[in-house]
Amino acid sequence: MKKIFIPLIASVLSIVATSCSNDENNQHKSQEGNGGIFMGGVMRMNEVESFKSLNPISVTEVVGFHLGSQLFEGLVKFDQNNLSIKPALAKNWENNETQTEWTFHLRGDVIFHNDPCFSGGKGRKVTASDVKFCFDKLCTADPNNAQFDITFKNRVTGADESFESSKTGKMIPVSGVKVINDTTLTVSLKQPFSGFLNILAMPGCWIYPKEAFDKYGQDLRIHPVGYGPFQLETAKEGQVVIMKKNPNYYGFDKEGNRLPYLDGLKYTFIREKKAEILEFKSGNLDMVYRLPVEIFHDIMGDLEHAKDHKNEFQILSSPALNTNYLGFNCQNSIFKNKDIRLAFNYAIDRHKIADFTIQGEGIAADYGMVPHSETFEKEGYNFKTLKAYSFDVAKAKEYLKKAGYPDGKGFPKVTLQINSGGADRNILVAEVIQKMLKENLNVDIEVNTAAFSEHIEQMSSGKLDFFRYSWTADYPDPETFLTLFYGKHVPANASEKSFINYTRFKNNRFDSLFEASFAEMEKTKRYALLSKAEQIVLDEAPFMPIFYDENFRLEQLNVRNFPENAMNFMDLTEVYLVPKDKQ
Repeated sequence: MKKIFIPLIASVLSIVATSCSNDENNQHKSQEGNGGIFMGGVMRMNEVESFKSLNPISVTEVVGFHLGSQLFEGLVKFDQNNLSIKPALAKNWENNETQTEWTFHLRGDVIFHNDPCFSGGKGRKVTASDVKFCFDKLCTADPNNAQFDITFKNRVTGADESFESSKTGKMIPVSGVKVINDTTLTVSLKQPFSGFLNILAMPGCWIYPKEAFDKYGQDLRIHPVGYGPFQLETAKEGQVVIMKKNPNYYGFDKEGNRLPYLDGLKYTFIREKKAEILEFKSGNLDMVYRLPVEIFHDIMGDLEHAKDHKNEFQILSSPALNTNYLGFNCQNSIFKNKDIRLAFNYAIDRHKIADFTIQGEGIAADYGMVPHSETFEKEGYNFKTLKAYSFDVAKAKEYLKKAGYPDGKGFPKVTLQINSGGADRNILVAEVIQKMLKENLNVDIEVNTAAFSEHIEQMSSGKLDFFRYSWTADYPDPETFLTLFYGKHVPANASEKSFINYTRFKNNRFDSLFEASFAEMEKTKRYALLSKAEQIVLDEAPFMPIFYDENFRLEQLNVRNFPENAMNFMDLTEVYLVPKDKQ
């Protein structure tokens, strides 16, 4: 077994008791051996927004995903290095010839976190019945269930029937999910779906115990119980979240050392990015991501020095599977008119926004909702044939005139709502777009800022006519972006929440192509179908793509095993910290 180094700290509890922000808590007191891994310490990170919920079926935003990924796992999970699927609770699996029935064989050594919801406070073994319970809950109507539409809906046999029945108070287990024994489970699909394993890695498919649901109910959002590498110790919303190492985690490294290496995690919620960067430079944070526009070039200017090992921190970057956009409520009296939506799109200079407003922090959205990816293109996604939006003021004016508002005359004042957070970037971009629409179309746009949780609530409830949002891939596939426009995500009752299709866009041709892609198992053909579907979205313009994000992360020099990826997926299981005197 490879030699590892354990600091003289009994547990993360003793660390947090003496103040996790103290720099010495992040250091190790053991001596270095030959090529070993250091164990212990607390990884300190910051999020500029608080989480909305840590209940798996309610996770809708990046912060909840970042935190929840440390607390929960599903049958499978993403590999942080390349976003491929790797085993988690399921040690292996197989499917039938038509790929419509999947059999999962579970590990027998996975234990839920110790928690008062269990008798004696001691976590019990995870079985196939727990998976069945969670999948049934995923397919139950609940005002907070934001995951059903993007996971099992229209895919798993019996899922839709269970969901609809639950609306009347009648609970019907999902017929396509069957427990064979404690360690074997089968899942049947209505038709083949090549991305099914990706779906199982999403938050809605994370596993938690029935005991936690029964004890905490709605408070599960703040009292999560899973079997991930870390378990919740303290949660003060908007202030701090502290997690401690799960001593019963099933994972071991290739040398036989139990994971995770860290004793714990500390998340703060400093809202101002400048203040966050100062904390990082002071050594009080081990990692920050997304850099403030105002100081972006000052920081990135150090990249060459970093290559010469003269820098004081590490800089990691990668293209992100993330699209920042403005959405139109297509059921709104104003934005029902496609010509208005097209006019707005052609009136915007995306390159100017990318180059000057966000100063290279992202790339102009020249394609559409799906950000350009060399991998997608090589596998058959036809980016080059897509006809997106150029900056064309004459065309924008012509569309607005066609809509009945020549030179903007008589156009009603519209409010663009953005969410707080993102340093000043959201407001800077909104103000530039406000100015461009005024100068190029003579239309007045008001900008309103709301807290992120309120923004999500109003978007999903259809209360916003014009709104800012960004979408990060749930898994590495164009489908996860185009599902935002799938008509079957829009509830028949306008008063019900539309969790995914916030624009409430419906188009039969798009839906037909999108659904055809579900059953197409050959990736090249499937991607060709999806790119045709995206062209329909671009022609109908239910949204305004603005820019694609780039992932930039700063890490202290002692952080190890923390690779960057296009989804900014973070798995801290194998991250470790080198003592500062050993760097």
